Amino acid sequence: MKILKKIAVLALIVLIVLQFFGPEKNEGDVTDLQAFLTETNPPASVQATLKTACYDCHSSNTRYPWYGNIEPISYWMAEHVEHGKEELNFSEWSSYSYKRKDHKLEEVIEEIEEGHMPISSYLWTHGDAKLTEAQIKEVADWVTNARAMMAIGQEKPQ
Repeated sequence: MKILKKIAVLALIVLIVLQFFGPEKNEGDVTDLQAFLTETNPPASVQATLKTACYDCHSSNTRYPWYGNIEPISYWMAEHVEHGKEELNFSEWSSYSYKRKDHKLEEVIEEIEEGHMPISSYLWTHGDAKLTEAQIKEVADWVTNARAMMAIGQEKPQ
């Protein structure tokens, strides 16, 4: 029993020390999204859906909840955000080729229609990010229109 008490104290000390160290926060400037918003022109309602359900993990603008400052939770969150940005980063939109942009938008529809996005662990604490059927349809319609407009833009002589 004495050994368990020592292990528990040591674990508590480690957790306390960890509170002084943490991953870098993903807090960029909202202007980073301007290229994406300008090119795809989402209506206000879709912009609100993207802000609520997508940008925390897929841009340089994460809104951190209070528990995001607790270690080791912050490391877990940082890993999720990093993975999300590797898959799609709206803040890096201007660096994507036309083909990559088109593919990413196609994946947006696929992921939300299949219920893969937002991920369930995000929805545990962000209930407002759960998409309704109407929101899914609205985002899908916007993506379809944005892809069509981008394709027309590609056809114009430069």
